[in-house]
Amino acid sequence: MKNYSIVSIITTILICTTLSINAQEKSLNIESSSIRWYGEEITGKQHYGDLKFSSGNIEINNKVVSTGNFVVNMNSLTVEDLSGGGKKRLEGHLRSSAFFGVSDHPQASLNITSMVDIDGNSQILDGELTIKGITHPINFSITLNSENNATAKLVFDRSKYDVRFRSGSFFDQLGDKLILDDIKLEVVLEFN
Repeated sequence: MKNYSIVSIITTILICTTLSINAQEKSLNIESSSIRWYGEEITGKQHYGDLKFSSGNIEINNKVVSTGNFVVNMNSLTVEDLSGGGKKRLEGHLRSSAFFGVSDHPQASLNITSMVDIDGNSQILDGELTIKGITHPINFSITLNSENNATAKLVFDRSKYDVRFRSGSFFDQLGDKLILDDIKLEVVLEFN
C-alpha cells in the first residue's frame, strides 16, 4: 500500500513537471496586436472600427491554449468606416453611457478558462468576457498561426452587458432603426 502511494506521488510529480516544461507563457505585444469590431443595423448597414489592448498573456501547452488573460483599453475605441464629423460623433456616442460607458468602465477583459475542442487548426475555447463590469461566459475560436502569432474570432451579445441603445432586447417597434445585438470581433494577437 505504501509503495503504491509513493509511486502515485512520483508519477504525479513527473506529469506536473512535464506539463510545466512544455508550457509556454507568452506576453502580448500590445503595439502590433489588434482588435477589429463590427456592428450592424437591421437594414444591413455596418460600422466597424478598432480597439487596442492594455495587456495580455497566454499559456500554451503542447500547442494547445490552456489559459489566458487580456485587457482592452476601451478609450482606444475608434470608428474606421467614417471620417470627419461623422467619425467623431459615432466614436463619442459609442463611448457614452448609451453604449459602452467608457468613462465609468475604461477596461474590458477576457479570461480564457478552458479548451473545449480542436477543429482543424482552430481551437474552441471557453472564457469569461467582462464589459461594463458585467461578466458572462463566452465560447470562441483561436488559431495558432505560428509560435508568436494567433488570430481569434468572437461574437458577443451586447444586450447581456447592458448596452441598450436601439436594441431589440430592450425596445419594441424600432423598425429600421434596430441595431443588432451581436458584435463581431476579429483579433490578431502578436506575442513577444
